[in-house]
Amino acid sequence: MQLPAFIDIEASGFGRGSYPIEVGFVDRDGQLFCTLVQPEADWSHWDEGAAALHGIERELLSSHGRPSTWVAEQLNQRLAGQTVYCDGWAQDYPWLARLFEAAEAAPAFKLEDLRTLLDEQQAQCWHDTVMRVRNELSIGRHRASSDAKVLQIALQRLLHS
Repeated sequence: MQLPAFIDIEASGFGRGSYPIEVGFVDRDGQLFCTLVQPEADWSHWDEGAAALHGIERELLSSHGRPSTWVAEQLNQRLAGQTVYCDGWAQDYPWLARLFEAAEAAPAFKLEDLRTLLDEQQAQCWHDTVMRVRNELSIGRHRASSDAKVLQIALQRLLHS
């Protein structure tokens, strides 16, 4: 069975005014993609608590981030026609929408909550499974593509347990 693609988005903070700063995914073949997002001129919100979690400095976004249009194009080219899963749909959807709005584009893929893939027993084991995978892979800080890979591996373990 081929596993679905997973996406993760790191953001400038939480809630109103926050925006995507890094987008990463793992595709159905296990290939990773990750890029920093250059903030738009009107994207100014910055939460030091979120920065401590993902470890991305604001200055890094200006020097190494890619424009929203480029990021949106890459996502659409690489994920076109797929359903892509995330673990925080209520947060990831608005951030993705903000990215595509800035790029004046629409996603060519569907974003779905990974919980739709889990039965009740799997859902109860989800958090512990994710933490075990994260520890086994020695992933400390939150980065988008590695977080997406952790989710895909955790799903694989739950489906085959």
